[in-house]
Amino acid sequence: MGAVANLLFLESPAGTGFSYSNTTSENSESGDEKTAFDAYTFMLNWFERFSEYKNRDFYISGESYAGHYVPQLAYQVVKHNQMAAKTIINLKGITIGNPWIDAPIDRLELYEYLWSHAILSDETINAIHKYCNFSVNTTSQPKPCDDALDHAESDIFDINIYNIYAPNCNTTIKHKPCASDLVLILSTSLSSQ
Repeated sequence: MGAVANLLFLESPAGTGFSYSNTTSENSESGDEKTAFDAYTFMLNWFERFSEYKNRDFYISGESYAGHYVPQLAYQVVKHNQMAAKTIINLKGITIGNPWIDAPIDRLELYEYLWSHAILSDETINAIHKYCNFSVNTTSQPKPCDDALDHAESDIFDINIYNIYAPNCNTTIKHKPCASDLVLILSTSLSSQ
């Protein structure tokens, strides 16, 4: 028998995607802590409204900047469960895809990843290691670092960094990149019927 999972998508902070706030001032107030608190408040209200889900296992997932939002929301859940001395939200785990956690480290790790897949040369990665400082306090890089980063960016221009094995859809058409590929696939599919 197959397992069933329920998914709830929450766009946050307010003002992201199709989300909005009825209070105009809330659209200008933001921050990671506020986002976590607002998401937690939403979850409490949602579980109150749809109580049949209240005791089910709950996982928080996100991507990119959710490297900040997901752990902070999980912290709110754990903290409030402990303060109440009972399980309010039955948090079982978190998952984060392609997390944006620390900009300098994330950037260096991207270059490391590309080098480990033979996209950047040994020469380029060695220059990056030798000349670049990816600490948070660095406001500018020396010229040899800038040169190495320019070379790296040039090497990856035609590569989709989110899937290095997929075709890149850089195109001069600003809307619907790869739309021409979809037309080709559809016409090939229709002609084979």
